[in-house]
Amino acid sequence: MSTRPEPAPETAAADSPGPATPTAPAAPTAPAVKPGGEWLHYAVRNPKLLIGSFLVLVLLATGLIGPVLLDNGDPNEYVGPQASPPDGTYWMGTTTFGQDVYAQFVHGLRATFLVGVVGGAIAAVIAMLVGFLAGYRGGLVDEVLTMLTNVVLVIPALAVLLIINAYMGVRGVAVQGLFIGLTSWPWAARAIRAQTFSLRTREFVDLARLSGSGTWRIVFREIAPNMSSYLFMMFILLFGGAVLIASSLDFIGLGPTEGVSLGLMLQSAQQWSALQLGMWWWFIPPGAGITAIVGALYVANVGLDEVFNPKLRES
Repeated sequence: MSTRPEPAPETAAADSPGPATPTAPAAPTAPAVKPGGEWLHYAVRNPKLLIGSFLVLVLLATGLIGPVLLDNGDPNEYVGPQASPPDGTYWMGTTTFGQDVYAQFVHGLRATFLVGVVGGAIAAVIAMLVGFLAGYRGGLVDEVLTMLTNVVLVIPALAVLLIINAYMGVRGVAVQGLFIGLTSWPWAARAIRAQTFSLRTREFVDLARLSGSGTWRIVFREIAPNMSSYLFMMFILLFGGAVLIASSLDFIGLGPTEGVSLGLMLQSAQQWSALQLGMWWWFIPPGAGITAIVGALYVANVGLDEVFNPKLRES
């Protein structure tokens, strides 16, 4: 029996005397979205995220650039006629004492964003440290940290702030942000702990543990990257919550004793009967500014949720 191998189909076709059969062109395929840029692909097509982010950036730019363009560096200085409505000289009018409302507004935007960043960042850091450690280690460590979280959760923040104010003569925006950050992290820590519980039994965590990696190395190199979108949205919620808490404290007279913020503008307008006097230009701008900041943050957060969650994507 012959052991000669049979020619391959391509070779046989090439040796055949008939005309060659033309090869059909490959069908064009749509460009695939890279895994790393998938979220960006959907982010630029999400109207909620775009509108919310644009409004936040406009307000942030106003708070950063506005004070620089003013001739007067002190927003509380008496510079114009008293209780004057908006005109070409004073765009948002003046207060009962002749202070420029526009100057106070742009300085107040800067202070409001600052307290939101400081308070939100401090709360986020504490929440991640407590939540990651409790969720990954479990056992006694989890019980102790959960007890600490519950204690901070039930502490009456207003009573603590009253005590602090009684012993602190001068308070600034940074101190207010520090206090908000130290009291607003428990709910976020609970959420991170729950997410960490579900991730610590995954295979990639077991492999990292078998390779000899330590606790924090596993947390920040294996678990945290898989929660990056969740952590980012959590910071946005903490940021907006810090702005609301700061504005509420300012309005009841427990805010900073120096500088100006949107909450302090509302407090001054209420204290000097701006509503009864019909001085709408004194209380509407700060109220609208707070509403716009917090509302834009939450709208952007909903958009991010739709971007990161495939089940919520419209397209």
